[in-house]
Amino acid sequence: MPISATRILPVMAVLAVFAAEQASAQASPAPPVALTAEEDHRRMMALLGIDSLRPGPSGNPRAPNAANADESRASPYASLPDPLVFNDGKPVRTAAEWERRRAEIVEHFDREVYGRVPRDVPGVRWEVASTTREMNGGVPVIVKKLVGRVDNRAYPLRSVAIDLTVTTPADATGPVPLMINFGWAPPPGMRPPPVSANGAAPAAPTWQQQLLARGWGYAVLIPTSYQEDSGAGLTRGVIGLANRGQPRRPDDWGALRAWAWGASRAIDYLETDPAVDARRVGIEGLSRYGKAAIVAMAYEPRLAIGFIGSSGAGGAKILRRVFGEQVENLASSGEYHWFAGNFIRYAGPLSPTDLPVDAHELISLCAPRPVFISVGSPAVEGQWIDARGMFIAGVHAGPVYRLLGRRGLDADQFPPQETTLAGGEIAFRQHAGGHTTGPNWPAFLDYAQRYIGPAASR
Repeated sequence: MPISATRILPVMAVLAVFAAEQASAQASPAPPVALTAEEDHRRMMALLGIDSLRPGPSGNPRAPNAANADESRASPYASLPDPLVFNDGKPVRTAAEWERRRAEIVEHFDREVYGRVPRDVPGVRWEVASTTREMNGGVPVIVKKLVGRVDNRAYPLRSVAIDLTVTTPADATGPVPLMINFGWAPPPGMRPPPVSANGAAPAAPTWQQQLLARGWGYAVLIPTSYQEDSGAGLTRGVIGLANRGQPRRPDDWGALRAWAWGASRAIDYLETDPAVDARRVGIEGLSRYGKAAIVAMAYEPRLAIGFIGSSGAGGAKILRRVFGEQVENLASSGEYHWFAGNFIRYAGPLSPTDLPVDAHELISLCAPRPVFISVGSPAVEGQWIDARGMFIAGVHAGPVYRLLGRRGLDADQFPPQETTLAGGEIAFRQHAGGHTTGPNWPAFLDYAQRYIGPAASR
């Protein structure tokens, strides 16, 4: 019996609606995954086929498993990877060959240590939220508060905004040099600590005032505004946005690489600001943000100079050195999010000596640009940071600088405290204070003057 047209049309309409619903469901973004840091850490270990990791030492010198602070037991490794030897064992002899070798080193850091930035990472649109004229240390300044809106059209379930404040001298007659500081923002409702024990203003000029006294500007970039400092935040922030709310793959970027990405986006803005000479922009950070600062210097060629404060393991410290914080600490659930998932493997089954790169090669990636390595006193800051391990990395980065016609460190023997080694493009100074770059700002600025000051050749 033939089927009438009146019966066919409703069936076709139902099928069309079903097909449209299916297409809509496929087009709808998947909801973001929510995991604790411990859950995500275990997930990554399972992806890597790892059952257990070696525990890291304690930062408490009185603990039974305290980190090594005995120099005689510090360096069991036989050698360091040579930045001037290609993967195939051939030597690097020229600056042109260095560029090819540099690409090999970057690939090692991308895959094994800091992770890869996605090719399709969203763009950023900068907005000036406010512009005010203020005074700082007797100097009139222009303060611009900016918001960098990260494009989330590909995944609307995540929104990310970069917090940046740019301060420049109001009376400058032209574009000025500027230092980007990786800054810390107190949680909502928490008051910042007083500037001194009694809450009074410090007697010495702040680092901001020291910059203004030279006619320079500064910018404060808040890394946690666009990427949380937690494994639980890896499906949020710019990493989560780029991954559309899904957990990372083993070679995806970690927080250090993401924070460095934010510094690059800040430079994008600074290149449009007529008050700033974007050819003379540097980066400064302390501790974990010191790690981010040296990573930013290594990957962002537009940065003219780096002031790397107490960056320790994962920053400017030799990872193979058994002194202070170790790879096992970095690979734990409290710190693994700074790195690519693959980095966890070097806390078991691999060891730090299996790493294809080390910190001296991270410094080498900055060449020929100047890098100032800063650290505090072991009596005040402690031994966790490993000042000597950072100095050694600086020494071993020297051959790359010399190949490119620059100088490395002024010495190959660890200097006395408060000694400024700043004759070459790699500088080092251990001040007598604690976990801060504060006491080293005057020495850094004298050093930086010849590279980004008014008389510097550009």
